[in-house]
Amino acid sequence: MVTEIFGDIRVVLGSQSPRRKELLARMAIDFQVVVKETDESYDPSLSSEDIVRHIALAKMDGFEGAEFDDALIITADTVVVFEDRVLGKPVDEDEAIATLLALQGRKHRVLTAVVLKYKGQKHCFVEETAVQFFPLTEEEVSFYVRQYLPFDKAGSYGIQEWIGLIGIQSISGSYENVVGLPTARLYQEMKQLYAAGKETERE
Repeated sequence: MVTEIFGDIRVVLGSQSPRRKELLARMAIDFQVVVKETDESYDPSLSSEDIVRHIALAKMDGFEGAEFDDALIITADTVVVFEDRVLGKPVDEDEAIATLLALQGRKHRVLTAVVLKYKGQKHCFVEETAVQFFPLTEEEVSFYVRQYLPFDKAGSYGIQEWIGLIGIQSISGSYENVVGLPTARLYQEMKQLYAAGKETERE
């Protein structure tokens, strides 16, 4: 069915994230991974939505050129926002533990910006999910950090890991968005962009 919807187009995921690769594969979409070096610096005065959008668009900038003209390209970036502050990846164990302790019993937001490009058309959207932890102890948080080493994860945790299984009190929005890719909305947006590209071809 997915093949019938998207035809035989080449889908390219511009991310080396194993979580995004797994989610896209579970959507029954054939794709290849192409990662371009990207400057992910940003103006800290930007809003959290603009920051995540800026980084996802910067990742797409690497996919210029004829070799990608007929491909549907996907780039994305995910940030965790707590008290209007963007939480990046922790630099070490101490920072990861401190970040997670600050999140205990409090709500935070997870924003994923996705950029799609097909047939010269580019589209960007931002999906938001609200997450709240139960109040976990310092011992529980330290156990997670030392066992799972979440140093490649924004906000210092992966919701699909142990801390998510035992620590998430509530979630409002897409669970997959917290993992790294809002799959349901992505699928709908891909269909619309693909249809628009086909319409352009017929004109």
